[in-house]
Amino acid sequence: MQRRSFLLGAAAVLGLGHTARADVVKVRIGVGGKPLLYYLPLTIAERKGFFKEEGIDAEINDFGGGARSLQALIGGSVDVVTGAYEHTLRMQAKGQDVRAVCELGRLPAIVIGVRKDLVDTIKSVADLKGRKIGVTAPGSSTALAVQYAMIKAGLKATDAPLIGIGGGAGAIAAMKKGEIDAVSHLDPVIAKLEADGDIKVLVDTRTDEGTRLLFGGPNPAAVVYTKQDWIERHAMGTQKVVNAFGKALKWLATASPEEIADLVPPAYHFGDRALYVQAVKNSLATYSRTGIPSRDGMSSVLELVRTLDPELQGAQIDLGKTFEDRFVKRAME
Repeated sequence: MQRRSFLLGAAAVLGLGHTARADVVKVRIGVGGKPLLYYLPLTIAERKGFFKEEGIDAEINDFGGGARSLQALIGGSVDVVTGAYEHTLRMQAKGQDVRAVCELGRLPAIVIGVRKDLVDTIKSVADLKGRKIGVTAPGSSTALAVQYAMIKAGLKATDAPLIGIGGGAGAIAAMKKGEIDAVSHLDPVIAKLEADGDIKVLVDTRTDEGTRLLFGGPNPAAVVYTKQDWIERHAMGTQKVVNAFGKALKWLATASPEEIADLVPPAYHFGDRALYVQAVKNSLATYSRTGIPSRDGMSSVLELVRTLDPELQGAQIDLGKTFEDRFVKRAME
């Protein structure tokens, strides 16, 4: 009896069956600029406790740019990434079986803007030639979007230098200090620059109309992606991760901008909560409701990466292998 009492006491102390369950899965998650609204579902899953509810011990690593998150996944320092869907296409073309398992953003939400003192000389994307353009990181979705816009405007993707400015306050400072001439970025960075009168917007993919103008149709943005061999080895863990993101998307669908502002870390507000609330209002329509991208949207992103990378022109890419929908279908039931 004494031994049994000791074991029961130890279990109570350890919280077995709840906080220290044997089925808890440790997952290292990479992200490229966590404060950005592009990645808001990740912060919601974390702050609302959805990872814990699903038995996930989430270790979140912020790399400041999507390309760096991808490198971390390929290098093995993270297990799962919240990043742009196009990275799955690029990796498939290179023979790396990387697959998305949940769509977070149905619109890119990327805005291209020009510094206020240059509006008379940079009136359109075609005028960006030779100008320093700030992006979260070279190779990230913000970089690809502005390069694609330049090609559509008759320029080459290499006609302007891209400067990595990260996803936080440093990005705002780079524009205010005049270190860059234009910016391809996301809210709340864009919302702050707009409110302060630092930029004039040239391209805005926070809306269906703006997305169509640039990409010709829908264009899935942020997704949760990982290596196929990780999915195979950790099918239960993958389901748990997707369940947590599914809960975040469902919560987002009914939450008010004020509730969202209250939930995120105060540092995300960049010192102006009212402005953050406005940025959330600007971005709410961009989040996925189903967790699954449309086939047209996937094809649109494929066209984008093939336009930007001549090496991918002849690459055989099976879109069916870039998105694994079985987990999100269960999560969103």
